Amino acid sequence: MMRMFLAVAFMACVILSGCGFRGSHADVVLHNGVVLTLDAASSKAQAVAVRNGRVLEVGPERAILNKYHADLQVDLMGAVVVPGLMDAHAHFVGFADGLGAADLVGTASVDEVLDNVLAHAAMFPDGWVVGRGWDQNDWEVTDFPDRANRLDALFPDRPVLLERVDGHAVWCNAVALERAGLKPGIHIEGGEALVAEDGRLTGVLIDAAADSLQSWVPEPDSLVRAGYFKEAARRLAAVGLTHITDAGLEPQDVEDIAALQASGELPLRFSVMVADRPEALDHFLPAGPVIDTAGMLDVRAVKFYMDGSLGSRGASLLEPYSDRAETSGLFLQDEADYIEKVKRTQAAGFQVATHCIGDAAVRRVLGVYGSLLGGVNDLRWRIEHAQVVHKDDLSAFGAYTIIPSIQPTHATSDMYWAGQRLGRNRVRRAYIYKSLQSQLGWLPLGTDFPVEGIAPLRTFYAAVVRKDVEGYPEGGFQPDEALDRMSALKGMTSWAALACFREHDLGQISAGYRADFTVLDRNPLTVPASGLLETRVLQTWIGGARVFERQGRTTVPSP
Repeated sequence: MMRMFLAVAFMACVILSGCGFRGSHADVVLHNGVVLTLDAASSKAQAVAVRNGRVLEVGPERAILNKYHADLQVDLMGAVVVPGLMDAHAHFVGFADGLGAADLVGTASVDEVLDNVLAHAAMFPDGWVVGRGWDQNDWEVTDFPDRANRLDALFPDRPVLLERVDGHAVWCNAVALERAGLKPGIHIEGGEALVAEDGRLTGVLIDAAADSLQSWVPEPDSLVRAGYFKEAARRLAAVGLTHITDAGLEPQDVEDIAALQASGELPLRFSVMVADRPEALDHFLPAGPVIDTAGMLDVRAVKFYMDGSLGSRGASLLEPYSDRAETSGLFLQDEADYIEKVKRTQAAGFQVATHCIGDAAVRRVLGVYGSLLGGVNDLRWRIEHAQVVHKDDLSAFGAYTIIPSIQPTHATSDMYWAGQRLGRNRVRRAYIYKSLQSQLGWLPLGTDFPVEGIAPLRTFYAAVVRKDVEGYPEGGFQPDEALDRMSALKGMTSWAALACFREHDLGQISAGYRADFTVLDRNPLTVPASGLLETRVLQTWIGGARVFERQGRTTVPSP
């Protein structure tokens, strides 16, 4: 009798929990996949168990299935799982607000721009007409546009503001100029209002001059804006993004994001850089960094601008532009004022990030950072973009532990005309991603959307292949500065997390980490280069919840 009792007890133990057979509960188990954990050993697995929004365990298929019984069991059918993709420098709020503007990205001429603007204005018959995305470098005639070329005639009564793709210039009509009180001869520090040969303003305003006009455009009401935010989040989840570093927000922007997150309508995670405006600094700095225990919204950095963009010739260069010898670009703020603001930011415990495109801007900021940091540190101050770097300045990134935050699609968007701006020799010092990585051994990658497209897989392609979507140029643009595939993937996951102090809970698939995953239909580390652009996002998971699934994919209910 005793033997029989022991045998029954043993069998019960095996069935219920012995040897790990389904003795533990999980909310979700994803299995039958290729899991790229990006942990310290870059290990691979086949299954992941999740509970309470975090990874319980990663391991072999049978071990995980035997150990855990799950409320939801997801058969990945051989798909590839990577840590949730992160964008280390983007403009979510700008992208969302832009959903209410005319889409001018990819327009090939002034006439095409105006056709799009007319169609948009017909749908919104009152108030300002706004648009974003034009780039004169994509036109057959690459001169800046002039309001005399139909814009004034088409809109004699409504103000029109059309933002350039990089956000550093606008094209507006006479009504908009009049609303803002902008007239010939006006001087705006850190900006430029282009003037025609007859002495009138063309309507093209650069950097601070553009900002002065944009301040006149009314914000959408809260309900409309909430709709934009939710639609933007839906689109970002569909391309596999789980976390955004938003580079430069106002207090109201942060409040709007937090409110939608609290209601469950905005599942994306955010690390916020505060805008360099007095109201924003006065609001955030005295209280210190905001660290959300739920891991959804951190505010712990300030974004400064030192110069403009290369496309609009606002980037500050050490030598004049090769295609406009009378200018070397613009510094957007006084150096002494900048130093005081950086010191204030440092004293408040915030991370410092500064937009630098040109080599003069990079040199100035490296000098300021170096004088305050003094050497190797863990403050993680950043230079955003670092597009043109003089060879004599490169070593300062390593000497002062300064993070170069780069956006690889800038290289493949700018490569058609960057040589004209910089000249044959100087362009070799631009978009030097591999050289920048060599300084710290790592670097975060972003898109800068809506300046570029939102898809992180395009970022990966541009970083490692250095070609456009048509395969140009043969051999890649300055291919010696391409990143290897693992570096590119880490730049969009674990290194992006490191850049915003989230390396202990984001950026890898390991026990205890947040259960953020991007599921792909092929392995970006091994697929031929020709197949990278065909890679598709199948599912996106944030905190153990599936926020996107491509149609046609199915889940298997847990037995």
